[in-house]
Amino acid sequence: MGFGDLKSASGLKVLNDFLQERSYIEGFVPSQADVAVFDAISTPPSAELCHALRWYNHIKSYHSQKNSLPGVKKPLGQYGPAAVADTTPSSTAVSKKNDEEEEEDDDDIDLFGSEEEDDSEAARLKEERLAEYAAKKAKKPTLIAKSSILLDVKPWDDETDMAKLEECVRSIQMDGLLWGQSKLVPVGYGIKKLQIGCVVEDDKVGTDLLEENITAFEDFVQSMDVAAFNKI
Repeated sequence: MGFGDLKSASGLKVLNDFLQERSYIEGFVPSQADVAVFDAISTPPSAELCHALRWYNHIKSYHSQKNSLPGVKKPLGQYGPAAVADTTPSSTAVSKKNDEEEEEDDDDIDLFGSEEEDDSEAARLKEERLAEYAAKKAKKPTLIAKSSILLDVKPWDDETDMAKLEECVRSIQMDGLLWGQSKLVPVGYGIKKLQIGCVVEDDKVGTDLLEENITAFEDFVQSMDVAAFNKI
């Protein structure tokens, strides 16, 4: 299925739903998958599609370095919900060639054994010991530095839909970010600001990154300030 036509409203709606619980098209960091989908979009998603717009603005910030992002671009249809398999002639030919090579390898099997078996057994034991060591090392707890941040998000005026503004802010999802409680605080002339807390992992999420993503919702957000910052 994939996303369909990303130049249409229906395709962008599928993308928005797909990104509701994801930060990127694949994995946990920007990659060529994001570039492929980004390049297929002709205009930025509307503010109503807050998840897609948040992702679009974030990937747009990598435009100058998009060629250096990890991964390899695949056909657009392979990204998204129930992405279709790659049935291009090149991939079919590669698969056929691999099958032929496997058949040739089967023909070369030595049924009587040799000294290579001893070497293989030694290599297998070495790999097992390395795996056991890595598993023990992984179990050791590591200290993760975290901070508790209280943000003030200011709207443009008293007519700004604050419920939609908060929805847009909470749509920002990334590794190392956890949103907390929020409330509306009067600032005067009938205007209220959104005060929202979050907990972040210091090595993954900073205030500059939060501000960049929040102020990207320019139809709702005028500015963002840090009201409180405490190490945990």
